Amino acid sequence: MEIVRVPVLSDNYAWLIHDAGQTVALDPGEAAPVAAAAAARGWTIDQVWLTHWHPDHVGGAAALKAQGARVAGPAAEAAKIDGLDTLLAEGDTIAVGDAAATIWSVPGHTAGHIAFHILDRATIFTGDTLFAMGCGRLFEGTAEQMHANMRRFAGLPGDTRVYCGHEYTLSNARFAAAAEPENDAIAERLADVVAMREQGEPTIPTTIALERATNPFLRSVDAEELAQRRAAKDAFKG
Repeated sequence: MEIVRVPVLSDNYAWLIHDAGQTVALDPGEAAPVAAAAAARGWTIDQVWLTHWHPDHVGGAAALKAQGARVAGPAAEAAKIDGLDTLLAEGDTIAVGDAAATIWSVPGHTAGHIAFHILDRATIFTGDTLFAMGCGRLFEGTAEQMHANMRRFAGLPGDTRVYCGHEYTLSNARFAAAAEPENDAIAERLADVVAMREQGEPTIPTTIALERATNPFLRSVDAEELAQRRAAKDAFKG
């Protein structure tokens, strides 16, 4: 299985997933750069997978569908996403080539947000739920829901690779350092992230092990602490 990062819009990442001759575009916020990245590799986009309804994640889906791709996304958000061919909910499976993804329901950022977990490839696509050193804003859900998501992510094997939807890691790392000033792992990672971004390097994917050590939301002891940290991050100016 090959995974290709495609920067789109201002700070989004779309992902191409290629296995056994088939290709998925996951969360294509715009179509042109995603289609170009596939074409450059001689790939044809067969499917589009969507984690949630926000325009910066679904904006290119209609154009890719017009080129022949089938579009799959959260059943709970079907009213907000035009053109879904396949409706996905907790426990469903969907495949690209020989790689089968199990659907996780992870509400909080949006009410019907889903994640795609490819267990036998130790990979999960988390959209705007789990970020490197962060979590999504609570636009349509509760801290209790997001904390439950974080506990579920934390239970994955440490070597699981996490592919999220934005390059937010530098801002998240600065907040994490303020939230847990005694955490040496966060301080070390902040320095690494600063160096990577100064060189224009992406910080995604991350791993579950790294998030357990350095993500203040994944590390929150309960929903109350997560809510406090989320509110503080929303107002953070660092």
